Amino acid sequence: MRTVADDLAAHAARHPARIALDTPTGQVTYGRLAARTDELTRLLRAHGARPETVCAVAVEHGADAVAAMAAVLRCGAAFLTLDVTQPRDRLAAFVKSAGTRLLLTTSAHTRALDPGLPTILLDGPATRPGTTPEPPARVDPRALAYVSHTSGSTGEPSPVLVEHHALDAYLRDTARAFGLGPDTVALQTAPLGYDASIRDTFAPLLAGARLVIVERSRLLRPADFAGTVRAHRVTALLSTTPSFLAHLAGQPDLPDPLGGVTLVASSGESLRPFLAAGGRRAVPGALVNQYGPTECTMTTTRHRVPADPDTAADVVGVPRPGTVVRVLDADLAPVPEGTVGEVYIGGAGLARGYGGLPARTAACFVPDPYGPPGARLYRTGDLGRWGPEGLTYAGRTDRQVKIRGYRVDPAEIEGALLAHPRVSGAVVTAHTDDRGRTYLAAHLTGDPAATDAELRAHLARSLPPHLMPRHFRRHDALPTTRGGKADRRRLVAGSAP
Repeated sequence: MRTVADDLAAHAARHPARIALDTPTGQVTYGRLAARTDELTRLLRAHGARPETVCAVAVEHGADAVAAMAAVLRCGAAFLTLDVTQPRDRLAAFVKSAGTRLLLTTSAHTRALDPGLPTILLDGPATRPGTTPEPPARVDPRALAYVSHTSGSTGEPSPVLVEHHALDAYLRDTARAFGLGPDTVALQTAPLGYDASIRDTFAPLLAGARLVIVERSRLLRPADFAGTVRAHRVTALLSTTPSFLAHLAGQPDLPDPLGGVTLVASSGESLRPFLAAGGRRAVPGALVNQYGPTECTMTTTRHRVPADPDTAADVVGVPRPGTVVRVLDADLAPVPEGTVGEVYIGGAGLARGYGGLPARTAACFVPDPYGPPGARLYRTGDLGRWGPEGLTYAGRTDRQVKIRGYRVDPAEIEGALLAHPRVSGAVVTAHTDDRGRTYLAAHLTGDPAATDAELRAHLARSLPPHLMPRHFRRHDALPTTRGGKADRRRLVAGSAP
């Protein structure tokens, strides 16, 4: 099958001088990007990269990160991108659980990662010289394309396995649905290590557009973000969260932070609070609400938000081509339109399952009783209902929540807290502040002398910032239900801000 890497090579052959990337170290043409991709493809093949070989990419985002991912795809192998700013122990766990066989990194990061894997140094000696483009290998559509981790009921991040056919169909559909083309200037907002970064990177490049990559710090400060949009004449944002849009819209000194942007695609959490606060007026161009879990290749439904939206519901829209969305009751029977049920997803974007976790795969990826033989559905844990504009999101069936766009299972944080020698009990609950933002509170038993700072330092060794509780509350004993489980409702009620 044809991959996005082949399309990048075709753009380079037709328009080698066209700018593909704007990076902190300078501009990169499609011709130069294709040449670097060929070079890394040779290196990967020399190291045995082939179908089902998982290759970890551990570098700061830039030209080499893009070329490395494209080269992996060209080999028919699979990539695991790592956010090198995250704790070392967490990255090591990701590398292990993904079944990684090769590491692409730089000298500085290989010392920090110490993976014990065959390693290709992207800042090392160049591969053998050659001007002939590396011929593409035949890529098996059912081979693994990338691995992305997501939280689960156990609290441990689980590796989601997405195949080439699912990734390729999604990227091509995204480019078509958003009308991306050579005149598009897209800003990379999602960090490497999260599946949204794949959309940010490859959907624009597939369409021959220009991708802007800046230092992460410039994306987190509203004034710098707005300045980046203006300086680079950005026209498309493919991965923004409602929380960030609300933060941007609430800056009195930035009257038009999205000036010139014709497309904003939002995902990761409910858009409803932003719209209810009048946020639609802050987005001058098209605003698209995207919905879909990692297990279904990033996006399953889309909704173009009108200029005067209905703020009483969180409409996530209609399924993209090739996908199947069913809203079912507890007996797996379809519920009537307007009735809330659990959302199940199948079709083109469905992942293979969870790497090394057959029981969890079997529990979450179930047979589709209404599809052809062998068809499966992913049980999302989301609640929804059908309406005139498509699917409306109606909450979660379990404890998972979204924090700044990232799916979070409190059990992961509880496990990290319980590893502290002075913590004997831990329950993490989710709350919403007066600005509609979701945050976490940790309820603890144990030695009260363990300070907040000490606990934060302990968590920072294994967890990223979005998993850090905002508050730590001490208890003599944690309340329990009659069945002996932690009474989370009482904890939530007693922790209201």
